Amino acid sequence: MATLSAISSPPWPNPRSAPNSDDFLPQSDPSDLSQTIDSLSLIPDDDPHDQNPSSDPVSAPANPGPSPAAPPGPPPRLLHLSFNQDQTCFAAGTSHGFRIYNCEPFREIFRRDFGVGSGSGGIGVVEMLFRCNILALVGGGPAPQYARTKVMIWDDHQSRCIGDLTFRAEVRSVRLRRDRIVVVLEQTVFVYNFADMKLLHQIETIANPKGLCVVSQTAGSLVLVCPGLQKGQVRIEHYASKRTKFIMAHDSRIACFALSQDGKFLATASTKGTLIRVFNAGDGTLLQEVRRGADRAEIHSLAFSSTAQWLAVSSDKGTVHVFGLKVNLGSTGNDASGSASESSSAVTLPNSSLSFIRGVLPKYFSSEWSVAQYHLREGSPHIVAFGHEKNTVVILGIDGSFYRCQFDQATGGEMTQLEYHNFLESQAS
Repeated sequence: MATLSAISSPPWPNPRSAPNSDDFLPQSDPSDLSQTIDSLSLIPDDDPHDQNPSSDPVSAPANPGPSPAAPPGPPPRLLHLSFNQDQTCFAAGTSHGFRIYNCEPFREIFRRDFGVGSGSGGIGVVEMLFRCNILALVGGGPAPQYARTKVMIWDDHQSRCIGDLTFRAEVRSVRLRRDRIVVVLEQTVFVYNFADMKLLHQIETIANPKGLCVVSQTAGSLVLVCPGLQKGQVRIEHYASKRTKFIMAHDSRIACFALSQDGKFLATASTKGTLIRVFNAGDGTLLQEVRRGADRAEIHSLAFSSTAQWLAVSSDKGTVHVFGLKVNLGSTGNDASGSASESSSAVTLPNSSLSFIRGVLPKYFSSEWSVAQYHLREGSPHIVAFGHEKNTVVILGIDGSFYRCQFDQATGGEMTQLEYHNFLESQAS
């Protein structure tokens, strides 16, 4: 799941040599949360392509209305952007509060402005739980609504917080599943049971100022990926089989990674930003390597399509790339140990025109290149996800831009822009 923060990352400190349980403080009484988790409400949606609502743990749908109209003030500043787990919605944390938007069709669903007249209100992290009324909030910006060391569990049906987790260090990111809450600090990842907020697992990582962490969303099979304790290493936790897998994915530090929804495939990028590698998350086999470009770049997001046939990449070079993948969609665990080129679902990918002399020229000339591209303003951070219409991508910018584009998988090339909005100027419906 892609996320984007407007706050620049601090320098990389040295990793700790031993776990430090002092990062965590006991949370408040979770009795309200345990009672609420069984009665979630569904955020309304006009999208005909949306998943079957019965797959969410919801009761009767509720329609939370927008916040009362507030007197005009300075425009909000975006602090955080993230898609929900199935990319049907996205959340924006602002210097005033937070907003929730539907992707297809695009519309603002609701907003909560905390900061009007209070001198605070900044939300630096917003994490949705699919399309239900439960969100995780962390304060941010120059005037945070909550402490940056707290994760607030917000029930928008009740318009209040129903639980919180408190730490001794700043919270970098939060990931939600229907059964788990994952909180990421600078060098520690905490995994909690959602129903009673009981701590289940604590993982030590290398310095992780971006809060890199992803979790699978398949019911009953939790796969968690976070940085390891070495530069360029990723750690994969398979909770169902109680296995831990370490992969030395890159020589440089990990800058970004993404996990397919079922937890079978992992894509990684380093701080060099030239190569993206796709691994079998079960056994760590390198399945494919694709090239974004020759120059260094900061990778802002990676995203798998729902079938893992495509991989989207956004960077500070102002280009969104879509790559065709050759992973074996029928493989699980150690079944994908064979070469990716032998996959039954192979996609024809463009190679360098000089690939006929591979083995003589450097590897650059035989790299696999993107099928389609879309060009944006260089330097402005963007995150990307796949839309629910065939061969579409949704692009979000920290400048408030929303793009929906379509690519031609046969001819490739420049994507076609289908839609554009400035979502900071939209109004709640």
